[in-house]
Amino acid sequence: MNIIKYRTIYFSFSAILFIASIIFLSIWGLKLGNDFTGGSLLEVNFSGEMPSNQAIKDKLVSLNLGDINIQPLENQSVILRLKDVDEQVHQDILKVLGSVEEKRFETIGPVVGQELKTRALYAIALTLLAIVLYIAWAFRKVSRPIASWKYGVATLIALMHDVIIPVGFFAALGHFYGIEVGLLFVTAVLTILGFSVHDTIVVFDRIRENLRKGGSKNFEETVDKSINQTLTRSINTSLTVVLTLLAVYFFGGQTIKYFTLALLIGVIFGTYSSIFIASPVLVAWEKRSRRK
Repeated sequence: MNIIKYRTIYFSFSAILFIASIIFLSIWGLKLGNDFTGGSLLEVNFSGEMPSNQAIKDKLVSLNLGDINIQPLENQSVILRLKDVDEQVHQDILKVLGSVEEKRFETIGPVVGQELKTRALYAIALTLLAIVLYIAWAFRKVSRPIASWKYGVATLIALMHDVIIPVGFFAALGHFYGIEVGLLFVTAVLTILGFSVHDTIVVFDRIRENLRKGGSKNFEETVDKSINQTLTRSINTSLTVVLTLLAVYFFGGQTIKYFTLALLIGVIFGTYSSIFIASPVLVAWEKRSRRK
């Protein structure tokens, strides 16, 4: 199976998704949750028939709470996301809603939210840097026909691909469906990075072994051979993870539903990039160097 031969198709497909994700982020941005913006979150369960979102807003209009984001859940429950409120207003909301059971109430100040957002960006950036440095160090003894640091750069390209596409997808979800992202989403992104780099290292390690066996004369054939040798393993591993995540997505409850969705998208594209992006990038780079 000649995978490398059709690398232009893989690059074009990924470029379309990547550019579309960048456009979504530029135009709409992510809809940040209370973790980052500050505010209060209240989850209640209605004992009788659950009213519509508009009916809930009409009940709360007298409290001057401003914009309220209402997210219906299963089992007659609903999550209210609103501005930061004190305990008195919290109790007033419960009284106005009527016969409800409070399941949770959380509040985060705007300063704390901004600090969490800054730390989340630092965590992602440091993780990317650490991964690139590790790959360059791990492949330091590989010098022909591709220098070791180029393995790190190829990994970074694949990782950016794996992160930007899910983020762009959630920017679209936030715009059209009001889906917010919080600290769980950051956790999902960091998990995606770890999964993706693990899959990429498996392929790169097989390339290194085949180069040691004398496969450096035709680098493209060596890379293609290495991908085919690890293809079944990569697909089986990812398929197992995807099936598990699907079970969690459908049966795990509303709280972690979008966390699981982010992982699903990331795992699928992480597997795709380790096979169809990272290694073909090395081949394209080697061919360009030879032409020069």
